[in-house]
Amino acid sequence: MNHLVRAFPFPDALSTGASPAPHPLLAPVTGFLGTWRGTGSGGYPTLEADFTYAQEVTFSHDGRPFLAYEARAWLLDADGKPLRPSARETGWWRLQPDGRVEALITQPTGIAEILSGHASDGTVGLATEQVSLAPTAKQVDATRRRYTLADPDTLAFVHDLAAVGRPLQHHLSAELRRTAPGQGG
Repeated sequence: MNHLVRAFPFPDALSTGASPAPHPLLAPVTGFLGTWRGTGSGGYPTLEADFTYAQEVTFSHDGRPFLAYEARAWLLDADGKPLRPSARETGWWRLQPDGRVEALITQPTGIAEILSGHASDGTVGLATEQVSLAPTAKQVDATRRRYTLADPDTLAFVHDLAAVGRPLQHHLSAELRRTAPGQGG
């Protein structure tokens, strides 16, 4: 049976009124809800030089026990102007009753990560459980990520990487400021 649907897009949560309340399992991460923007620096032994970048990260929810996650980055020149888009990823953080976090993160470069960790005291630490690669993707063996609320409007981000035959080591760090509040957060 084919029905004509007149209203698109459908809301994330099918309820009347305001955004849904966060699921109780999201309690350890409700401070992360919203959009965050800032700058950071990065490097890796296989790169020609260290670099600076701008980053935007958004955490949202639809009332179920997981966060939607999206991150975008742009390489910056010496004057802080964008040179070109850089990293982009999207995924889900699944919260468990004991504060454990299971994250699924994919990148358009052909990398899909499953990470796990823990959320407590305004910090989420995640480490790779498994990495899957498309046939032409760069070799990535492991990552470790740490997101820390330095205060209610400042999110610190650190990303370690083991790739292309190199051991796990520092790759990125950024300080992001909240630019938009989160739903129900």
